[in-house]
Amino acid sequence: MKIGLVCPYDFFRHGAVQKLVALLDEELTRRGHDVRIITPRPRNYDGPAPARTIFVGRSAKWNTPLKTTLEVGMSFEPSGLEEMLEAENFDVIHVHEPEVPVLGAQIAARAECPIIATFHATLPENLMARTVELFRIPYSRSIFRNLAAMTAVSESAAKFVREWSGQKVNLIPNYIDLNTYKKSKSPKRDDNMILYLGRLEKRKGVKYLLEAFALLAERDKKVRLVIAGDGKERQKLEDWVADQNVPRVTFMGVVSEDKKISLLKSAGVFCSPAIYGESFGVVLLEAMAAGTPTVAGDNAGYQCVLKDRGLLSLVNPKDDADFARRLEVFLRDKALRQIWLDWAHDYVQQFDSIPVIDCYEKVYESAVQKRRR
Repeated sequence: MKIGLVCPYDFFRHGAVQKLVALLDEELTRRGHDVRIITPRPRNYDGPAPARTIFVGRSAKWNTPLKTTLEVGMSFEPSGLEEMLEAENFDVIHVHEPEVPVLGAQIAARAECPIIATFHATLPENLMARTVELFRIPYSRSIFRNLAAMTAVSESAAKFVREWSGQKVNLIPNYIDLNTYKKSKSPKRDDNMILYLGRLEKRKGVKYLLEAFALLAERDKKVRLVIAGDGKERQKLEDWVADQNVPRVTFMGVVSEDKKISLLKSAGVFCSPAIYGESFGVVLLEAMAAGTPTVAGDNAGYQCVLKDRGLLSLVNPKDDADFARRLEVFLRDKALRQIWLDWAHDYVQQFDSIPVIDCYEKVYESAVQKRRR
């Protein structure tokens, strides 16, 4: 099959959608399919497109109503898009985050081949999100009424799609390449280290992690916090640490993939205190694969991942006293840590990358076969 993979974001920035598209490209190509990644040209990138990549328009910053900043494809010539689709003659096109303006929607409206849509995002359950939904429903219905199939990475991401469409949504979870974690070196574990990895923006809840850590650091003089990532909240967070004189906090900025794995394998506890906007939580799987106990925000997306014994990890980040106690227990209670790790080792196996790609390939094949009948 000739397959088009549409990534509406700057493909060269870190993100769960970009990682999934890259994996699909690599594995489907290995299986003999002819794959193209369709994505906006990054704002500061003027070189040729990488192999198997088609630039359509240019990315621009989009400040979402939910106070998240994204780099998305906003500007392109419709005629150029139509020419590209005609020249490539895809058998199937897989659009990720089809509701993100405007690349995926325009391709879905113009392509003649079957369109598969995958929904990644989850809206928070608040007044702003409900306001966004009022505009989202007619927009989605008008553009995506003729989709060949819809998939979602989690139940929380699928819920709203089912409500507005009334159609079947296939659940295909996010993935992790377990072999990468098995092959990587295992540094010495630092039992005093709490690690955060991710963007530094409001919905990630890092402010609440710092407040809880400040309480914990008062009674535990060995514990330290490492924050790896960047974002518009970074300066504000660093200023708060300085103003409150919180000890043993390190801001590392963005780290490489190899460094990320090394940090995960060396941390005593990994913490992701996101308060909303998480549809799944690949980083939780990465912590499991690294053998690192996890404390996480009790949001809808993380609830889809941390089930059964994993429920021990979920905490309300805004309750700083309980948050601090949970971090302390996962750091210091060896019996609890081992119970969690035994569960995580077995649980994470179902999210290995190859079975996930198998699921998507079956969806493509089914859509193409139906079109040919």
